[in-house]
Amino acid sequence: MTQIQPPQENSPAVPRTSTGSATALSGGPSTGRLVGVDLARALAVFGMYIVHIGPALSSTHGAGTWVRYMADGHSSALFATLAGFSLMLIAGRREPKTGRAGRQAKARIAIRAVILLALGTVLAMEYGGVIILGFYGVYFLLALPLLRLSAKALAITAAGLALVTPQLAFVLNSQLSESVQQNIDAYDPLKKISEVGVLDLLLTGFYPTITWMSFVVAGMALARLDLSAVPVQRRLAALGAALTAGAYGLSLLLAGKDALRSMAEGGKSSSGFEKASSFDGGSFEAPRRAASELLSAGPHSGTTFDIIGSVGVAILVIVGATVLMDRAARLGRLAKPVIAVGTMSLTAYVGHFLAQSMLGVSAGESSQTSWIPVLLFILGAIVFAAVWSRFFRRGPLEALLNAATKPAKHIR
Repeated sequence: MTQIQPPQENSPAVPRTSTGSATALSGGPSTGRLVGVDLARALAVFGMYIVHIGPALSSTHGAGTWVRYMADGHSSALFATLAGFSLMLIAGRREPKTGRAGRQAKARIAIRAVILLALGTVLAMEYGGVIILGFYGVYFLLALPLLRLSAKALAITAAGLALVTPQLAFVLNSQLSESVQQNIDAYDPLKKISEVGVLDLLLTGFYPTITWMSFVVAGMALARLDLSAVPVQRRLAALGAALTAGAYGLSLLLAGKDALRSMAEGGKSSSGFEKASSFDGGSFEAPRRAASELLSAGPHSGTTFDIIGSVGVAILVIVGATVLMDRAARLGRLAKPVIAVGTMSLTAYVGHFLAQSMLGVSAGESSQTSWIPVLLFILGAIVFAAVWSRFFRRGPLEALLNAATKPAKHIR
């Protein structure tokens, strides 16, 4: 399900040059590469629309089943990975900013984190634990100490988190009784005003920080690489394919034919607890899962296999979009309206919830069987983004978020 993330700091609202002729800037990404990232972000937005508005997985068949399954969990994981990428665009992509510039970059990220946490909390009051913005705020704050690490160090960190945190989350959840959670929630100011409290943000929510930081750190590592270099593209494509096939294949071997079953359809969070509904709160009510479920790899299962496989899918999408935009100039021009959605993903994310409420569109209901509502939402987002980007550099919410971080420039 999913995320949204702030816009790229250094990318234009829409590509102003042919992606095929884009050239690398000294020490920074080419226009084509940024456009590729925006395209990947747009795909993540559409994936979230499919999960929130599209037909239930059980109501699909044929190609629709494959599309719905890939959207479950994978779109939000892709967004979290791209969130890490965007952090490095602020902090210095290929080379980390240092000194005053580095301090200002950290301040900008911290301000964004606080705003996203506040906005996520407000939206959670209406839409519950499905809102990812509050989780993003926590991810960003925890990523601050990692901004100056190299690609290798970040990759090792992401791998370590993927291998360790699902098991740690399982142990912590096994020790978390309902009475303990109620006692914690009683002193939690966030829980008093919304459905998502501190415990949900860190451990028991749909996108628990303890396991989802793996995606963010993996995205940070990707941002440190020269994605325009063909050898890098080939190695990343091979890595993404290996991670995807290896994680899902091994999970199927160890856990059997149900290993890849989606948890989202039943309302489970990535911590393994059941939710009352996809738009319900962050508290759990079902029995804890067995240790054997740590071998599964279904979307939102939050296991090591799920994380590694989803990172592999995210890498393939990002690299694929990058290569496509760098080498297919005509396609890049045709895709400008779609790419525009990626440049204002925060607006597209918040907007689709508000539009659902205003239009009375049902969301997250197992009775949904038609693809028409989600296709209309996707078309609406494309049209809005294409028109808006012709007159403004940033999306509405992106512009407000950027303005809110202006005070960071006064840091010495």
